[in-house]
Amino acid sequence: MDQSGPTRRQLLKAAAGGAAGFVLGAPLRGFAQAPAPAPSDAGIQRLNDDLFVIANPGEANVVAHTTANGVLLVDGGSAAGADRLMKAVAGLPGSGAVHTIFNTHWHPEQTGLNEQLGAAGKTIIAHENTRLWLTRDVTWSWNGRQFKRLPKVAQPNKTFYTTGALESGVRYGYIPDAAHTDGDMYVYFPRQNVLAVGDAVSGQGWPVVDWATGGWIGGIVGGLQRLRTIANEGTRIVPGRGPVLAFADLTQQYEMYGKIYDRLTQLLNKGRGPGEAVEARPTKEFDAQMGNGDEFVRRAFESLWGYLSPDA
Repeated sequence: MDQSGPTRRQLLKAAAGGAAGFVLGAPLRGFAQAPAPAPSDAGIQRLNDDLFVIANPGEANVVAHTTANGVLLVDGGSAAGADRLMKAVAGLPGSGAVHTIFNTHWHPEQTGLNEQLGAAGKTIIAHENTRLWLTRDVTWSWNGRQFKRLPKVAQPNKTFYTTGALESGVRYGYIPDAAHTDGDMYVYFPRQNVLAVGDAVSGQGWPVVDWATGGWIGGIVGGLQRLRTIANEGTRIVPGRGPVLAFADLTQQYEMYGKIYDRLTQLLNKGRGPGEAVEARPTKEFDAQMGNGDEFVRRAFESLWGYLSPDA
């Protein structure tokens, strides 16, 4: 029986559903920020007349779309930051009442506004896997962190499996590669050419590989490839954390994580463990830009067990 696991080429061919490949870019030099006007207020970046990124200190990015019908949000920050977020939303040009929120995945850094909006009868949209995780308690075995299920009123009340669209033209879809969790989704604003991707893409340091709820290093690589087929050269990409990214950043990240994936699978196939993977320093040439990669490497290596060695 072949124990080598899928090659990166095979992995990405499956992930992208046969989409055309692309030539890998130059070595990572630091992610370029997409051109955008300077922030119009503390923590608020205007992407368009009706589209904003709210980045309160210590909180995940929130995208706010203002229309005559009110405000649509992509993610809602933490519960502790809910009041500050709503104050920021209320101060946006053309703002109104929030009518819809997307949860790009189940983590509390994205779902902290759910209870307030759910109790007010607003629409909470998420992938079905995200809703399921929010109905149960979750514990991360690597650090013992516990997450309590959300009350019924705070759980998504509109779910989907593949793709969907709103009457406003906003489109959304599932990222089945499991880059961060197995419920990752994107929200695309076609008129503004802005793609909100939650933590399926990291714009600030190494990402959390939440293998407890399905995320894995191969999913990061496949997810980046998939998002490239949705975006185009002019698309601005809003990650869960960090600055707005450009299309070229997806290529740079794809190359970086692809190299790390290859190195980790080689170590796995040699019978190495997480500690040995850390000692091998598979992120060494990227650490100056991304920060110390030890914790990321450990979680990324562990994530391979469920996908390439499920019986380990």
